[in-house]
Amino acid sequence: MHKQFLRSPLILSLLLFLGTVALYLPSLKNGFVNYDDPAYVTSNTHVMQGLSWSNISWAFRATVEANWHPLTWISHMADVQKFGLDPHGHHFDNVFLHAANVVLLFLVFWRATGHLGRSWVVAGLFAVHPLNVECVAWVAERKSLLSMLFLLLALLAYGWYAKKRGVGRYTVVLALFALGLMAKPMIVTFPVLLLIWDYWPLRRSLPGSTSALLLEKIPFFVLSAGSSWITIYAQRGGGALGATLVLPLGLRIENAIYSYAAYLGKGVWPSRLAVFYPHPEGSLAMWKVMAAALILGTISVAVWIIRKSHPSLLAGWLWYVVAMLPMIGIVQVGRQAMADRYAYLPFVGLFVMVVWGISEGLAALGASSFAKPAIACVALIAFGLTTFRQVQYWQNSFTLFAHALAVTTHNGVAEDNFGAVLMEVGRPDLALPHFVAAAAYIPELSTAHYNLGVLQQQQGHVEAAQREYELSIRYSVDQNELAQAHGNLGFLILDRDPQTAKGYFAVALSIYPDKQNYLLGHGVAECKLHHLSAAEDELLRADALGPSAAVQLWLGHLLEEQGHLDKARQAYEKSLQLAPGLVEAQQRLDALNTKPH
Repeated sequence: MHKQFLRSPLILSLLLFLGTVALYLPSLKNGFVNYDDPAYVTSNTHVMQGLSWSNISWAFRATVEANWHPLTWISHMADVQKFGLDPHGHHFDNVFLHAANVVLLFLVFWRATGHLGRSWVVAGLFAVHPLNVECVAWVAERKSLLSMLFLLLALLAYGWYAKKRGVGRYTVVLALFALGLMAKPMIVTFPVLLLIWDYWPLRRSLPGSTSALLLEKIPFFVLSAGSSWITIYAQRGGGALGATLVLPLGLRIENAIYSYAAYLGKGVWPSRLAVFYPHPEGSLAMWKVMAAALILGTISVAVWIIRKSHPSLLAGWLWYVVAMLPMIGIVQVGRQAMADRYAYLPFVGLFVMVVWGISEGLAALGASSFAKPAIACVALIAFGLTTFRQVQYWQNSFTLFAHALAVTTHNGVAEDNFGAVLMEVGRPDLALPHFVAAAAYIPELSTAHYNLGVLQQQQGHVEAAQREYELSIRYSVDQNELAQAHGNLGFLILDRDPQTAKGYFAVALSIYPDKQNYLLGHGVAECKLHHLSAAEDELLRADALGPSAAVQLWLGHLLEEQGHLDKARQAYEKSLQLAPGLVEAQQRLDALNTKPH
C-alpha cells in the first residue's frame, strides 16, 4: 500500500508542488531590489497603472529593456492590479510559477519516458537547485518562469501530437511555442530541442526519417528566426549589444568555452553564487580555456561513443549545449561572464544525464534497491539547504549586493548598485568609494558616472559633477538616465550659463515633454536670458502639471519683471503655502510688501 501510494503521479506531483513552495516560502518576505525591478515594475509607468487596453497595447509594441516580451509585461501589470506595489504578492506568483514548472517537468518526462521515479528526481533537482534561485527570488525574472512554463506545455502537447499527428494538435504546439517566445526569447532553440526530443525519449521516426522530422519543424524555425530578429532589433535599440562591439569575437568565444565548463562546476558545487559575474574580458588565462575545452570535448566524445546503449546521456548533453547557446555570450548582451538565471532551461539536460546515468550505472553494477533513493535524497537535501540559504541573499538590495561583492572581484555592477543602496539610506560618504570603484572597473558604466555626478553636485563640486554627467551622457543608452543627466546638468550650470543650460533642458524635454522639473528649468533659463514670453509659456505649462513651490517662486520672479506686482505677491504666497521654509520666496514677498500697492 505504501509503495502504491508513492507511485501515484497525483501524489508525487503534489509532493513536488508543496515541497517547492515550502522551500521558497522565505522569498515571500523579500522586497524588490534596485537591479531591473524598477524598470520592470516599481518605476515603470505602464506597469504601475495595472491592466488596461492602452497598457496591453503598449506591451505588444514596446521593445524597452532590450527585449520584446509582451506576456511578461502583462503578467507584471496583472500583479500590480492584484497586489499593488506590495512585493510579497509579486514574489508569491514567482514561487507559484516555479512550482507549476516543476510539476510540469515531472509530467513531461513521465509521459515521454514511462519512468516515474527518474522523472520525479529530475523534477526534484530542478525544484531545489540553487542556480534556479535567481529566476524565482528575483521579481524581474518573471520572464524566465513564464517562458519555461509555455515551453513545458509545448513539450507536453508535442508528445500528444506525436502519438496521433494532426493539424489541430500541431497548431497547439506551435501556439504554445509562440506564447513562450512572447514571454522571453530564451527558448528560440526549441525547434532543435524538439529534434533531440524526437531522438530521445520519443524515439520517433517518420517516412524519410531525419529529413521528414526537419521539415516538420520548419514553422518552428520560422518563429525562432522572427523572434531572434525582433530581439536583436530591441537589444541594439536598447544598447544591450554594446558589449558585443567592445569585446572582440575571440574573447567572447574564449569566455563561452570556459563558461560552458564553469556552469558544470556550479551545477555540481553551487557555491559563491552572485547576481552578477563580471566578464573577464582579456584576463581569462588560456590554460583555463584549454582545460574547459578538454572537459567539454571529453564529455562529448564519451556520450557519442555510448549513444546506442545510453541515448539519454547524449540527449541530455545536447539539450544542455543547445539550450545554453543563445545565452553563452557569443553574442554578448551586457557585461556579465555568465548568469545563474541562464541555467534554468539548459540544466534540465544535465539533470537527465545525472539521473539516467546513475540509475543505469547502478543497475549494471547490481547495486541495492536502496542505493538510488539514498543518493537522490542526499542530493535533494544538500541542494535544498543551499537554496534555502541563497534565497536569504535576495532579501533586499543591500543583502544582495553585499553578498555579490563578497564572492566576486572587480565587480563594477555590484559596486554601483551597492553604492545606490547606501545613497538611499543616507550614507553618501560610504557610497562614494563604491561609485569610484564601479567607474574604474567599467569606465563605460553610465550609471556609475551619473551617481558620481549626483554626489559631486550635492557636495558643491560643480566641475567634477559636470564631468561625470557628461560621461554618463556619452555612455548611456537608457532614455530615463539620459533625461535625468541632461536635466541635472541644466540645473548645475543654470546660473553661470543659462544658454547652455537651456539646451540641456530641451534635450530632457524631448524625452519627457511633460516633466515638470524640466519645464521649470527651461522656463528659468528663458527668464535669465530675458525671454519673458517664452519663460511664461514654460512656467505656466509646469504649473498646470501640479502644485510646486519652485514653479510659483519663479512665476513670481517673472511677474515682478513684467511689472505685475500684485500677481507676483500671490505667486510668492502660494509658494510659501507649499513650502513654508522657502527663504527666497519669503524675502521676495517681504521686499514687495515694503512697496506701495
